[in-house]
Amino acid sequence: MVDYHAANQSYQYGPSSGSNGAGGGGSMGDYMAQEDDWDRDLLLDPAWEKQQRKTFTAWCNSHLRKAGTQIENIDEDFRDGLKLMLLLEVISGERLPKPERGKMRVHKINNVNKALDFIASKGVKLVSIGAEEIVDGNAKMTLGMIWTIILRFAIQDISVEETSAKEGLLLWCQRKTAPYKNVNVQNFHISWKDGLAFNALIHRHRPELIEYDKLRKDDPVTNLNNAFEVAEKYLDIPKMLDAEDIVNTARPDEKAIMTYVSSFYHAFSGAQKAETAANRICKVLAVNQENEHLMEDYERLASDLLEWIRRTIPWLEDRVPQKTIQEMQQKLEDFRDYRRVHKPPKVQEKCQLEINFNTLQTKLRLSNRPAFMPSEGKMVSDINSGWQHLEQAEKGYEEWLLNEIRRLERLDHLAEKFRQKASIHEAWTDGKEAMLKHRDYETATLSDIKALIRKHEAFESDLAAHQDRVEQIAAIAQELNELDYYDSHNVNTRCQKICDQWDALGSLTHSRREALEKTEKQLETIDQLHLEYAKRAAPFNNWMESAMEDLQDMFIVHTIEEIEGLISAHDQFKSTLPDADREREAILAIHKEAQRIAESNHIKLSGSNPYTTVTPQIINSKWEKVQQLVPKRDHALLEEQSKQQSNEHLRRQFASQANIVGPWIQTKMEEIGRISIEMNGTLEDQLSHLKQYERSIVDYKPNLDLLEQQHQLIQEALIFDNKHTNYTMEHIRVGWEQLLTTIARTINEVENQILTRDAKGISQEQMQEFRASFNHFDKDHGGALGPEEFKACLISLGYDVENDRQGDAEFNRIMSVVDPNHSGLVTFQAFIDFMSRETTDTDTADQVIASFKVLAGDKNFITAEELRRELPPDQAEYCIARMAPYQGPDAVPGALDYKSFSTALYGESDL
Repeated sequence: MVDYHAANQSYQYGPSSGSNGAGGGGSMGDYMAQEDDWDRDLLLDPAWEKQQRKTFTAWCNSHLRKAGTQIENIDEDFRDGLKLMLLLEVISGERLPKPERGKMRVHKINNVNKALDFIASKGVKLVSIGAEEIVDGNAKMTLGMIWTIILRFAIQDISVEETSAKEGLLLWCQRKTAPYKNVNVQNFHISWKDGLAFNALIHRHRPELIEYDKLRKDDPVTNLNNAFEVAEKYLDIPKMLDAEDIVNTARPDEKAIMTYVSSFYHAFSGAQKAETAANRICKVLAVNQENEHLMEDYERLASDLLEWIRRTIPWLEDRVPQKTIQEMQQKLEDFRDYRRVHKPPKVQEKCQLEINFNTLQTKLRLSNRPAFMPSEGKMVSDINSGWQHLEQAEKGYEEWLLNEIRRLERLDHLAEKFRQKASIHEAWTDGKEAMLKHRDYETATLSDIKALIRKHEAFESDLAAHQDRVEQIAAIAQELNELDYYDSHNVNTRCQKICDQWDALGSLTHSRREALEKTEKQLETIDQLHLEYAKRAAPFNNWMESAMEDLQDMFIVHTIEEIEGLISAHDQFKSTLPDADREREAILAIHKEAQRIAESNHIKLSGSNPYTTVTPQIINSKWEKVQQLVPKRDHALLEEQSKQQSNEHLRRQFASQANIVGPWIQTKMEEIGRISIEMNGTLEDQLSHLKQYERSIVDYKPNLDLLEQQHQLIQEALIFDNKHTNYTMEHIRVGWEQLLTTIARTINEVENQILTRDAKGISQEQMQEFRASFNHFDKDHGGALGPEEFKACLISLGYDVENDRQGDAEFNRIMSVVDPNHSGLVTFQAFIDFMSRETTDTDTADQVIASFKVLAGDKNFITAEELRRELPPDQAEYCIARMAPYQGPDAVPGALDYKSFSTALYGESDL
């Protein structure tokens, strides 16, 4: 205890634990330079002096009463320095030097000097205020000194959003009274004259004490007295002002108003702390709720995409061929629909999913939350793996379809050719077995026998000529078998029947020859002319049959060169027709000569030439048929030539467009690479530039659609190759998809940089400095720095990581942060995250725990009722649903564990 003696009494007291503004720190000189409008060269306005005397006296007494005393006259009661020292001990919570007991002037001056020295020790510059003036009772100097004390111990520490004390107190008043009608706090004088601002401050914190809606702006005295009486009765704020003085003064004293208002600030400081704590918790919970929503969206989108991939892969891996061209063409059309219609949206979904994942991880990292770990099997790597499996299954599928269609087309062509040749052969063999089995030679005359021998020779010649056709039929059947023709069974059955019949004909021919040769000695030489006719007519007849067969033969070509080759061969065939016509006329001349000789010698011929069945009528008929087939063949070849010319036009049309689109895509890919390295201007400028660039790419899509249309025409025409371009539609599609994905990812990278900059408070200049430093050392423009490059980058930014023990330790620490997986590379995003953590502060689990503790009233737990009272409804219920019951020894029914909940928000490692 320290004894303080006044002229007629003494007081005993100790420092009060409930005093305001204890402790010092901070430069009072700077504050005074802003706040000090005390003109020490002029007298105070009498009205203002009156207000200050009352206000300052009440303020001093609000603290002195804690020591059991008070003052009556502010310029008299502080003259001996005793109550002045007592006031300073109460409001600071610190002990001053022991006062002197004497009542002489020197003792009073020494006591006042001790008080002024203590004020100066708190960083306050006392300009023109001396102990003698206080001891002499100078009212102006005494009021100035008290105002200095009020500023230092009641107002200086008030700061809202890093403003000065006066501005901070004014901003606090503005925010608290903003919702109230007829209140507009702009200063600490006339804004308070109608009393509504005082009532609004009380109602905002204690609405049960004031019926604000019943107050009238035109009744300021009633309003002021109501606020003063309620503050004194319920808030323990003494009445420091007179309503009449304020109303009757044109401009109330600013210092008096500030002193009184600061008492409201300190009275409601507990509520302010609770509000600040509640705001911090709401902000943290809002971030968590948004992140959980993004996680749910990712899980849902990932599940949908993986399910689509799971359904699509078996379809692409199904390589079971169909039996007909129509069925395979339908499969090809389904695949085209998949590439044009179904897959592109999935490509965009996959890209968007990666972007969402990266954005979510950036938001979690910026808010000090644990990284998002998707459900098992739904990682980005799982989606990429599934996508690679999909593209692996897709690879070669279209080629397989086209090869199958080509194979089926070939099969249909071969099958038709087989049927045509088989039908011709079967028509030729019809009746041949019966003819070879006929025993007509047993009753024939000698001349008949010789005729039969010659006829049989002609047949053998004809039979030998048909050997090649039989071999062709068998070869076609074998090829159909090797190509897995679906109707191979019937083909094989028919082929086997033809071969068996051919073997039988060979055996019967041999038997008949032996029978005829037995009687050959009895035969006479038959008419040489008939014999010569038969010998020449048979091969000519075979030639005509072959010619008709060739002229009717089906053909299939895929290029203009192939059809021109067929046309050339046909032209060559036509050039042989004059020689063939002369041979025909020569054969017919032999027949006419035989008839002339028979008529000249009155020989009666027995009908047709006994050595052959090929009559002049047959020769003429077949020749006429050949003549008719030639122009038909001409027409068919010309039609095919026109078709191939059309196909060639489609090839050139597609190639012309592809040779524009392909290099355009490659150029854009290279330009994006340069843009991502040469980022200039603000991040917003870069983002705007990239989005304009993205729009220009999207606007190019009609050129791709035109190429798809041209490709569709090529596919419908069954064109399988194109020598005019190295670009396939598949190459173009893949390049286009990569282009869209690359620009989207580049935009997302800039957006994440903006998120990082805004969340961490990084200035545009800092971000540009970071980007410039990173790009300078990224020599290969690969988007990542090696350890030595990164060290050089850090040194350029002022980090001490030189090659000594301390520098190496610091560099290893930084590398463990930016490259936790030890990949040996530092990405720009990791570099920005590190620099933002080094230069800014972020909310932590400890801060959230401290905020909950304020709402809980310093308890180790919080109740649902307290959460619902302090937080918005949705966020209160969010906490209640996730907080575990509190298990501590001081637990009460319904107690919730806010510490473990806060820890879970940030992950265990943060604590």
